[in-house]
Amino acid sequence: MSARDATPYDIDYDEVYRDTADSGGPPWDIGGPQPALAAVLDRGVKGPKVLDIGCGAGDLAIALARRGHQVTAVDISRVAIERARAKAAGEGLTVRFEVQDATRLSLPSAPFDSVFDSGLLHSLVRRGGDAADAYLAALPGLAAPGATVFVLAVSLADGQGWGVTEELLRAGFAEPEWVGTEVEEIQVAAETGGQRLSLPGFLLRTVRALDA
Repeated sequence: MSARDATPYDIDYDEVYRDTADSGGPPWDIGGPQPALAAVLDRGVKGPKVLDIGCGAGDLAIALARRGHQVTAVDISRVAIERARAKAAGEGLTVRFEVQDATRLSLPSAPFDSVFDSGLLHSLVRRGGDAADAYLAALPGLAAPGATVFVLAVSLADGQGWGVTEELLRAGFAEPEWVGTEVEEIQVAAETGGQRLSLPGFLLRTVRALDA
């Protein structure tokens, strides 16, 4: 099984979640937060208001809610959101899950104190057109001054013809809107056919400028 099998290409995400329901879910659904993000959940997450964009089946959002954050989580897949709501209800947790397109977000509860993107940006880049630009342009309005933003993405260096570069990340989170931007090389986990995959990727951390 190759890394290409874990690629979130332009697809019907509702169909993917339904078709993989009996086999553990889509490749990016690993049953918990990405390891690189799990490592920051107990430190560095500003609250109380947290946004998870492209939340999928809700594992990261639920992990944040367990830690007492007021979490809003959005995804384009209604099937994924229904599963996320069921998971949160099963744990007695309150998370505001909504079906929304990340390029046309409408969130009256904005701005947020922390924002997470676990694997969304690279899928928008892969889609092409103005999708990634529209998303990046909207992010400053979602983050409160001083808010921390985390973006986890697969690297183009994986050699499969999709992903992001460090240069793209830094250009998308540049001054004056963003300050203190750091980009770390990481491994992104995926799982398909019962096999665990590890793809090269990046974890970006940045802060919304205080004078925004």
